[in-house]
Amino acid sequence: MPAELLREPLALKLSLPGEETCVVEIGDLPNPRLAADLAEGLAASVHPHGPLGKRTTFSSFLYTLRRMVRELAEDGFEGSAADLTRPVLSTFWLRSHYLVEYRTRALLRALDLQRRVLDEPVRQMVFGINYKRPVLNGPLPPYAPAEWNRLMDLCKQEVRRLLERHEAMVALAETGQDPTVGGWSEVNAAWLLSRIGPVTTAVVAEHMGMTRSAFMTRHRGIHRVRRALFPSHDQAVPYVLLLAGWTGVVPDGLMGMQVSGIRWVGKEATLLSYTKGRTGDESLVLSARASRLLERWQRHSSLLRERAPSELADRFWLVTQQGHQVGAATCADFVLRKWVAAHDLRSEEGGPLWIDRRRLRTTFIAQRGQRRWSTRATIDPNHSPEVEGDHYLSAATPAQRAVVEEIARDAQGDLLRRASAPVVVDDAVSAARLPEEVRRLGLEDDVLVELLAGERDVFTGACGDQLAGLHGPRGKPCPARPWVCLLCPLALFAPRHLPNLLRLKAYFARQFREMPREQFAATLAPYARRLSAEILPRFAPAAVTAAEREVRDENAELPLRAEELTS
Repeated sequence: MPAELLREPLALKLSLPGEETCVVEIGDLPNPRLAADLAEGLAASVHPHGPLGKRTTFSSFLYTLRRMVRELAEDGFEGSAADLTRPVLSTFWLRSHYLVEYRTRALLRALDLQRRVLDEPVRQMVFGINYKRPVLNGPLPPYAPAEWNRLMDLCKQEVRRLLERHEAMVALAETGQDPTVGGWSEVNAAWLLSRIGPVTTAVVAEHMGMTRSAFMTRHRGIHRVRRALFPSHDQAVPYVLLLAGWTGVVPDGLMGMQVSGIRWVGKEATLLSYTKGRTGDESLVLSARASRLLERWQRHSSLLRERAPSELADRFWLVTQQGHQVGAATCADFVLRKWVAAHDLRSEEGGPLWIDRRRLRTTFIAQRGQRRWSTRATIDPNHSPEVEGDHYLSAATPAQRAVVEEIARDAQGDLLRRASAPVVVDDAVSAARLPEEVRRLGLEDDVLVELLAGERDVFTGACGDQLAGLHGPRGKPCPARPWVCLLCPLALFAPRHLPNLLRLKAYFARQFREMPREQFAATLAPYARRLSAEILPRFAPAAVTAAEREVRDENAELPLRAEELTS
């Protein structure tokens, strides 16, 4: 099992791809029953059964789990997941960020798929549409040519400088001897560290038979020698950035590279296999310069790799942490910011250059596209020509063409239906047109009688055929929202429907005040225009005035979902 739930204390035994098995404690939470249920859902969400394949993603879901338990406890909820209700969940989700809602929905869905614990109304809500929508950012722009050239040139210079210093120090170490015999010098210090590894100053002092303070007072240069022999985190940065700029490998695949994933194919090419978090295992044939870069890093880190523990032996980017511990490089943001500041790397605006490894891939693809493809013709600058062609230019199969044509026919039919005049039975003119509308809709005489008698009433009007399938599956009751009837050709409006029509008009007015103008125009404006301009004017003013007395302008008057309520 990728994740196993432990009860005493509440914890998860976790096995993520490419990582060692570990136990993660859920913590002491105010509602242990709900915490245990959500933890079970979290365990069921771990790769390959769910989307959680990285430790950072798992940690974010765990943080959200704890937050949900604490906030619901503050609201007075003390039950398990089976006791959750729609009001409890809707209150929590409506006040939370999109990611909180997304993660908690995912946990509850995974739990309910394991064992059906949620009530049916709650289950429909959990598996339904999110209340909140993510804020979609635009694609990351590639670096400006001047910024890109400065970054790549600096990385090349640093790689040459660091490797030359390392090889010079290794050659120097071969000429030295044990400093307890030959005395302390840079040559003998290099000889000692090349044999015992990147140890602390205290270990070197003990080897010399001295205390740490006495050693630090008498002898200098140990840190310089150690940094030259064993690469530190900041020394791995130019290698990583240069490889990203030359290959376009995704950031998680780049930092997760393994020695076993590199196959040397002759002198000119290398086959690199890596794991891309969103898709899985991928491979890439490296260019000659990228292959040489890998060889240089292997030479630079060879002494350190000899002393790496077994669990790190296959990691490609090995570095020293805190000067003496062997670890895997991460190139986190704070490391990149520190490296940029140390080399005074500037952007076009004059400030420190912001290095985002995703933008390195974007720039690589953009530059490759300029060599083979005009970027002005791409829909997304982050897409390669191959992806653009697969998404937008590939020839459809006959089945795909049939689906597209069916969608087009449905859309054209919807436009025609919206253009038809509404059926309002009130004045003499409408009554005269009624037989024509009945023939157009193909209704039987008994159906017409039921329409006029109110036996086929829905909230907004009377429906000619609830099972027609215009807004849902054919043969099942129509699932459309109340205002959809305003544009439906099967709807018939009579004076008895005026109170509800006026309630919809008041609801549209409230939404117009609260919604952004573009959102209202795209969602509710067509219905509001049909109601105000084509339906209500065809009723007698006295009937409209009488119906207005029944309208309180409140949400409770309409069958609204939680996300449709107005303040």
